[in-house]
Amino acid sequence: ARLCGCYTTITSSHYTLAFELEGSSCNSSLLIRVRVLIMTGKVAVVTGSNKGIGLATVKSLCSKFDGSVYLTARDVGRGLEAVEKLKKEGLNPLFHQLDIDDQKSIDDFAAHIKKEHGGLDILINNAAVLFMPGAPEPLELQVVETLKTNYYALKNVCNALFPLLRPHARVVTLSSIAGHLERMVPGEELRKKFADPDLTEEKLDQLMQDFVRDVKDGSYKEKGWPTVPYTAYAVSKVAASALTRIQHQRFLKDPREDIVINHVHPGYVDTDLVGHQGPLTTDQGAVAPVYAALLPANCKSPRGDFIWHTKEIVDWVNGPCPSAW
Repeated sequence: ARLCGCYTTITSSHYTLAFELEGSSCNSSLLIRVRVLIMTGKVAVVTGSNKGIGLATVKSLCSKFDGSVYLTARDVGRGLEAVEKLKKEGLNPLFHQLDIDDQKSIDDFAAHIKKEHGGLDILINNAAVLFMPGAPEPLELQVVETLKTNYYALKNVCNALFPLLRPHARVVTLSSIAGHLERMVPGEELRKKFADPDLTEEKLDQLMQDFVRDVKDGSYKEKGWPTVPYTAYAVSKVAASALTRIQHQRFLKDPREDIVINHVHPGYVDTDLVGHQGPLTTDQGAVAPVYAALLPANCKSPRGDFIWHTKEIVDWVNGPCPSAW
């Protein structure tokens, strides 16, 4: 005799456990095998989230998002310490190591998400670096290192995780007031290139290569690149915003329904990144990213837009640019 087809489920807000019973009788003994199928619910990932705006974003998502939230960090110790901090507040984030400058780390993380969850519902690209004004490193080195993390590593993360995005997924890339095209790029011809609706990743890559070249030969100011003390950071965030616009156009043609990407200026926030000079708290800095991450299904707007920390949609190309805080 054989038993099969006995099936039951237990569901919580974060997962579903499906128990499928299969058995047979042998020598008057009933042998039953239980196969447990774990079908996880929704999943959110925040890069660079062991401190600052990233940590505040994880904290907010743990309270508002009906699913699992991954806190990620380059350093395992600091990441686990941040997780324990949130657990003491009654929250339960998951942790996984992720160094966005390391392709193997990115690939390992993507493989983990695919294996354990089968897909991804929210991706918040928060990890970034900034050389403060007056940093001793030569500008050329600042440019190379900043673009490596804030642009090229950002692309690598997207390339690895975008295939895992499920229908109705939300992607949020943290930009900055320094990434506002009309405000930060004085050169009209350069602005036209960044604002070109037909801009491709290949053309954007070439613009970044041109910037490195122009810094190296000292012509970047006359070529129309930003001349602010944080030139490298500004260009990297303009590029991140331009990349978001390109990705938005791609998602419009994606067979997966309703994948939305936006770029966000979180405000001038009191974080390590800016030497704790910002007037806004990290919780305030997390408001706009979380808002963009939790946009309802099939919302008409914002889509591919530049969202200010006040949740206002700002014209990235033409301005005006509101107050930073």
